[in-house]
Amino acid sequence: MGNSPIASKERILTIDIIRGFALFGIFLVNMPSFHSAIFMKQMHGYEPVYTGIDYWLDAFFTLFIDMKFFTIFSFLFGLGFYIFISRAEMKGLGATSLFVRRMIALLLFGLIHLIALWFGDILHTYALAGLFLLLFFKRKIMTMLIWAGSLLLVYNVFNLLTLLIPNSILEQIEVSTTIMESAVSEYVAVYQNAGYLEWVSYRLGAELPMILLNIIPAMLPVLAMFLIGLAVGKAGIFQDVSKHVQFLKKIRLITLLISIPLVALLALFTLGIIDWGIKQTYVILVLTSISSYPLCLFYISALTLLLRREVWQQRLRLLGYVGQMALTNYLFQTIISLAIFIGLGWYGSISLFMGTVICLVIFAGQIAFSKLWLKKFRFGPFEWLWRSVTYLKLQPMRKRRMG
Repeated sequence: MGNSPIASKERILTIDIIRGFALFGIFLVNMPSFHSAIFMKQMHGYEPVYTGIDYWLDAFFTLFIDMKFFTIFSFLFGLGFYIFISRAEMKGLGATSLFVRRMIALLLFGLIHLIALWFGDILHTYALAGLFLLLFFKRKIMTMLIWAGSLLLVYNVFNLLTLLIPNSILEQIEVSTTIMESAVSEYVAVYQNAGYLEWVSYRLGAELPMILLNIIPAMLPVLAMFLIGLAVGKAGIFQDVSKHVQFLKKIRLITLLISIPLVALLALFTLGIIDWGIKQTYVILVLTSISSYPLCLFYISALTLLLRREVWQQRLRLLGYVGQMALTNYLFQTIISLAIFIGLGWYGSISLFMGTVICLVIFAGQIAFSKLWLKKFRFGPFEWLWRSVTYLKLQPMRKRRMG
């Protein structure tokens, strides 16, 4: 049989809409890093201090968005892996070699994105973690879930260990405010004034080492969510939601009941009602991470059940266009944001609120662009390139005209 990707009629609309929803949340979380020196502050152990509307907006992001949408996206990647491999096998294609090429291509996209544009790239992490999925495709669902749970346990226990470090040691290793302000000032100056090659050279020294040091820890929760998505794919839940309505309702209820106390506890620390001093930032990070998994699964199950209604499919269809072109839209979020903040000289001078407004405007533009593009073309431009490399054959881009 010929090498051909998933046809439009085979796409699962619910998955595309949830992917678009996740991409929106990821953009909201990434936006402060596009316009401010968040990376350098966090690398020195300092969280940004917000006031006024920015304070409440940051609190809302911490409680309901940070790490939750990235986690949804990871889940969908694992689900997409199952669909990709199973359909490749049904067509009699070499599923393993196809997927390996797919991940190598994604890794190249990620490395170019990471080096040439932005430190926050997730594609290289997805590509490396994705290769491990090949070890699990034939395994039992319970095996996948045990591995996922174990990876999340290891990752979060490791994070919890930071809370056991005595305050006196944390105070000793904490960088002085003067050093942090000097580093941030230099960072902002380079982003504002350097030419492109000088900017890239500076970033390779200032940002890349920390990214490389963190790559294995970063892969643990990603692979865990991949495996949960793979297990759900193998269970056939999204292939026929109507058969699994009761299961999804149970998941929705259980994850909501788990999320409520975790988010409430996170709120107490985030709003400073409970204060652990120098460990406050560490506690917030740990609780944000732990709360992200049940809340992510609540979002997915609730949205999946909501989308069983035709009226909601129509209302949220626009997110489906964005989700269908997720790779293109993800990369263009970086390109457009850097063009605005660095190109127009706005870097370091935008508030969290204004950054969020700009994010909403850009995403609205992406919705419109995705809808118009997919009227004429089968894939987004980067999806087309990705698929063409995967199948070692240029894929037909334009949609066939009917009649």
